[in-house]
Amino acid sequence: MRSILFAAYYWTATVFYALSALLLSILPGRRPMAGAIKLYTHRMMWGMRAIAGIDIEVKGKERLPKGAFIIAAKHHSWGDGFVLYSSVPNLTFVTGDHLEKMPLIGGILRKLGAIVVDNCGGPEARKALATSAAEAHREGRRILIFPEGNLAKPGEHFRYRSGVYFMARDFGLPVVPVATNLGLFWQQQDFQKTPGKATVEFLDPIEVGDDKNAFLTRLRDVVETRSQELIAEATGNPVEPSVLVPTPDELRKMQSEAVAA
Repeated sequence: MRSILFAAYYWTATVFYALSALLLSILPGRRPMAGAIKLYTHRMMWGMRAIAGIDIEVKGKERLPKGAFIIAAKHHSWGDGFVLYSSVPNLTFVTGDHLEKMPLIGGILRKLGAIVVDNCGGPEARKALATSAAEAHREGRRILIFPEGNLAKPGEHFRYRSGVYFMARDFGLPVVPVATNLGLFWQQQDFQKTPGKATVEFLDPIEVGDDKNAFLTRLRDVVETRSQELIAEATGNPVEPSVLVPTPDELRKMQSEAVAA
């Protein structure tokens, strides 16, 4: 019943605030619309707690640097974005171009200053990421990116992509890793919600350095290790390492290659 009520609340609030943001987008500047989106994320946090029964503890905010920085977060579910956007002022985010194709959403993303990149990746996606991120950096906004680029199940992770490295290197910004166990209670895009106490934790900032692979390995190890610890704390099970799995695109490529062979 909680899941049904939350789904009704989720879609009602989403449509209402999407229409509100669309109307506010005609005003000069992005502040009015950004305020509506911030209010939307707070309302969704309330709904997660009061309706779905997911009580979220946000830890480590004292670790956030002053000024601009990049947040590199574990991505378990749609709920991650609500938690982070509602917790960090002056935040913009990196998202795939699939959202731009949704009704109403494309215009809102552009006005909001979101950094929209091609889900297929490649040089063009990296160039678009650099251009949009440079604009956000000039305006002093914090940047949220999910380095895996996909929603992972608890206990699994995808390959960490290099976009976060290039942004941090090019702009000289610290990277704040974020660990979570929210997927235990709201997994990926699942309808089913499980009541309980979830944790989203900001970890110590890390500097990018000159070695891309070393940085991505360190980022992955920090995020995955702490996320697995949070999962163990919530379930009472021993801490186990997360498992690397192929992304949907990688899996399709592997299947195509197997058929061709």
